[in-house]
Amino acid sequence: MDIKALDQGLAVSGQIAATDLQAIAEAGYRSVICNRPDGEAGDQPGFSEIEQAAQSLGMAATYLPVESGKVTDQQAQAFGTLMTQLPGPVFAYCRTGTRSATLWALSQAQRQPLASILEAARGAGYDLSGVARRIANGGRTPTEVVDATHDIVIVGAGAAGIAVASSLLARKPDADIAVIDPADVHYYQPGWTMVGAGIFPPAHTARTMASVLPRGVKWIKMAVAAFEPERDALVLDGCRVVKYQQLVVCPGLKLDWNGIEGLPETLGRNGVTSNYRYDLAPYTWELVQNLKSGQALFTQPPMPIKCAGAPQKAMYLSADHWKRQGVLKNIHIEFCNAGGVLFGVPDYVPALMEYVKAYGIDLQFSNQLVAVDGAAHEATFIRTNADGTKERVTRPFDLLHAVPPQKAPDFIRVSPLADAAGWVDVDPSSLRHKKYANVFALGDCTNTTNAKTAAAARKQAPVVAHNLLAARSGSTRLASYDGYGSCPLTVERGKIVLAEFAYGGKLAPSFPKWFIDGKRPSSLAWLLKERILPPVYWDGMLKGREWLAHPVLSDG
Repeated sequence: MDIKALDQGLAVSGQIAATDLQAIAEAGYRSVICNRPDGEAGDQPGFSEIEQAAQSLGMAATYLPVESGKVTDQQAQAFGTLMTQLPGPVFAYCRTGTRSATLWALSQAQRQPLASILEAARGAGYDLSGVARRIANGGRTPTEVVDATHDIVIVGAGAAGIAVASSLLARKPDADIAVIDPADVHYYQPGWTMVGAGIFPPAHTARTMASVLPRGVKWIKMAVAAFEPERDALVLDGCRVVKYQQLVVCPGLKLDWNGIEGLPETLGRNGVTSNYRYDLAPYTWELVQNLKSGQALFTQPPMPIKCAGAPQKAMYLSADHWKRQGVLKNIHIEFCNAGGVLFGVPDYVPALMEYVKAYGIDLQFSNQLVAVDGAAHEATFIRTNADGTKERVTRPFDLLHAVPPQKAPDFIRVSPLADAAGWVDVDPSSLRHKKYANVFALGDCTNTTNAKTAAAARKQAPVVAHNLLAARSGSTRLASYDGYGSCPLTVERGKIVLAEFAYGGKLAPSFPKWFIDGKRPSSLAWLLKERILPPVYWDGMLKGREWLAHPVLSDG
């Protein structure tokens, strides 16, 4: 017997024997539901035997038999009613636990988000993606109605989604493309570091979604609830169904603000900020300007994260401002990094260390932020020592730049497209899904090992566009993505260490060394970041102009 908890009120398992009831009762369960019809197998104890053993232990027992593979809407409703009536917590069982888990999932459809239900079930070992559409429909079997059908469907209208749509249209202007995204605003997220340093106004990094979507695509302004790749279909909120011939998945990643205790409640006040949110970047600049002395903490969570250099970019620009104002000597700066190195590509570390020393930054590696008490101005970390032991360390702060842990979006993690870690499982070169040949993915949601940056998406979009259309035409001449990513490390106002690298940390400079030496701080690189990259983004990448990003093709 393997007791698998789905939530605080319910656990499920496969078939039990009467002798198992003692252990179930000792585990704290007060009621038992049998979801397996009597006589389903020759070695199966009848419900009356289970009921008698349960009652002898003071437990309630109920018989709600369900035929394998045929959970009805009425049975799910009955299960939900039992969950409210029986003494809890409740233990339910069938042959494997799947029917019991399915009943629970359908009964919770109007109480919890779809992704939360599927994730809880998956955590217990049950893949309920086959009933995702029913859950999305409030626990009821939906009528098989397809609301829309398109040749190419793109999930996500961020940098990757719009770039790949534009690259597709540049190659095939009459392509039938739909883009699914509920957002009203499109953000140039690489600019938020500059907002947090008072260099860009916030409005410089935002435009309406309608203004940046390429002409000719259909915008479906809804959120995706589930994927059904076996049926070439998507389920949207409200159980609307969209069918496709080919699918591109690029919804970005999820910033898990709730992954740090107390952080959501204090963001934007008490000296706690983050350049990872549009509305908070201006508060970063306000705090930096006002701080004249005290303790400044800058944090970085475990990898992978969006733009791994961003946490220290904020720190360098803040320190540079304090230096220019003559107050740096009064401010103790700590960089608390959950990882063990300053930057993942060693070639760039020497230049960065020069600034760390010049600014007097105290590097604290293997320190992961786990809790924030804004009112007390205290941040708590889990520090991993050299011998592997862990301890909690609390640090005071006057300014805290917090970066949340990051993971794939909920609806990705619980989908058939995800690998064991929750990221879309693609070939790192072709960006084609390893199981579903008509599915491609790019951007922050994939399990490729490149840096999760807009620069990576800029290189990936033409590769996906070419390979998707090649698959449609039967061509074997494919484009290859080499893992390129770029991180302009703003080490001071007016200078940048331009880190450019591919898979394996191989350096991949875009410019000759005499023009920009990426391993040294450069004013030309700053000019690139401040003046050139924003228009390249808005008027190049998002328009399908593949400047310095044209894909390399194989010989077939």
